[in-house]
Amino acid sequence: MSEVYKAINKVMAVMAAEGISKNRNNSQQGYKFRGIDDVYNSLARPMVDAGLVVLPRVLSRNCTERQTAKGGTLFYVVVECEFDFIAVSDGSKHIVKTFGEAMDSADKATNKAMSAAMKYAYMQAFCIPTEGDNDADANTYEVAPKPKQLPTLDADRFNEACKAVESGRFPKTRLLTEYALTEDQKRIAGAL
Repeated sequence: MSEVYKAINKVMAVMAAEGISKNRNNSQQGYKFRGIDDVYNSLARPMVDAGLVVLPRVLSRNCTERQTAKGGTLFYVVVECEFDFIAVSDGSKHIVKTFGEAMDSADKATNKAMSAAMKYAYMQAFCIPTEGDNDADANTYEVAPKPKQLPTLDADRFNEACKAVESGRFPKTRLLTEYALTEDQKRIAGAL
């Protein structure tokens, strides 16, 4: 058996006996969770004793800017990560791949997503039991729906639409509300 699996098993044995309690509260949605610091603190000594090192690697990152229900800005980040679990005794390794997701209104969304990915890599690799719902983190955000992307009209299509409005074949209100018109197009359509 590879030494890395022996080391992982030693950490699993300690975690099965001690576990990690859910001592933190998400006040917005009313559930308990374990934070990344709880996981780090519980695993640090067992990992050192087992001779196990974990090195992270971010494979990809996707950031989307979203709007809160109150009009503020949120950055929603998804990271794809791999974690090399390495036995110090012989250098054998096992790779664990996870994703992390997080939102933040400032500059911490990527850090939070990386922490979430690592937290769940540890939870899964060491089979640390969970209770209730699996939670991403302590914060819950109200995200406004994405605005509907309206189609644009090039000059030829806009001219055809204007002719259709003038002849009564197409309602002017639809032209003004269902298309992303330029300022000039709005002015021309408004005068029809």
